[in-house]
Amino acid sequence: PEQTHDFGMYLDGKWYHLQALPGSFDDSDLVASLDVSILQDNLLNPILGIKDPRTDKRIDFVGGIRGLKELERRVHADMKVAFSMYPTRIQELMAIADADKIMPPKSTWFEPKLRSGFFIHRL
Repeated sequence: PEQTHDFGMYLDGKWYHLQALPGSFDDSDLVASLDVSILQDNLLNPILGIKDPRTDKRIDFVGGIRGLKELERRVHADMKVAFSMYPTRIQELMAIADADKIMPPKSTWFEPKLRSGFFIHRL
C-alpha cells in the first residue's frame, strides 16, 4: 500500500488492492481511523470472525521488515490469506498517546528498533 486506508490482500496466488470507503470508519476517532482498526472492524471481525487478534490462533503477524514475499510464502505454506497495510506513522502514535488512548494490537511495528529506555515522550 502506498497511502493510509489502502490495503493489500494476497489470496489464491494473487495480490488485490483494497481501499477503505468513506463512512466505513470514524475519521474523527484517532484509534478507529488507524488502518489496523479499519481492517479489524470491517473485515477480520465481521467477515472472518476474528474478534481478538491477540488470542485467535487463526491469525499471525509478520513484521514489516520481512516484506511481501514473506506474506506470500506464509499463504503458500500454512495460511489462506494475507493482508498488508500502510505503516502506522509516528505522528499517529504520538497523537494517540497524547489523547491517553491505547494503540490496537499489532499496530506498533517500527524500524529501526530503538534500544530499551531510549525513547521518551514529554507529557
